[in-house]
Amino acid sequence: MQDLPFQTPTQWAALAIALIAGLLLGLALAPRHRKWRERFHNEELAHSSFRTRAETELKERNTRVRALEEENLHLRQALEKGGVAVPAGTAAVAATGSSGWFGRGGDDLTRIRGIDEARAKQLHKLGYKSFADIEDMRIDQALTAEQKLGMGPGAIAAANWREQAGLLRAGRHEEHAKHYG
Repeated sequence: MQDLPFQTPTQWAALAIALIAGLLLGLALAPRHRKWRERFHNEELAHSSFRTRAETELKERNTRVRALEEENLHLRQALEKGGVAVPAGTAAVAATGSSGWFGRGGDDLTRIRGIDEARAKQLHKLGYKSFADIEDMRIDQALTAEQKLGMGPGAIAAANWREQAGLLRAGRHEEHAKHYG
């Protein structure tokens, strides 16, 4: 028995107490481990359902993009057959006055008489990015915008920005050009 590290009865008792304490501690922590495992499993399910939903939405959007690109191609071909020259790189979005991906960049506000590039950038910073935004501008918003743009009070109403934006938003470009061009 000279090879064993525990030789006295006190050492054997301490070993037995340590083993029993470890067993009790392990049993005490076992239900908590199960709780965390269930929480992890629930989170994993939530994330996988989110990933599935996101992938489905992405596929639907890609399908929509492909359909719009095909429609754009057909419209371009129809215009070319009709004898109308279409500049290279012009998309269907540019024909409606929108810019950016899926129109998120807003409309080309410089088409409104009285708005140049600098004012368009300032309007974008103020939150006016589309013709609809300009058309729906209330009087108090117009006064605030005029003040921030360094314009006199009533300048937006005098320049008929709301009316111009309404015509452009509705696609009545010829009428806009006739009255304001």
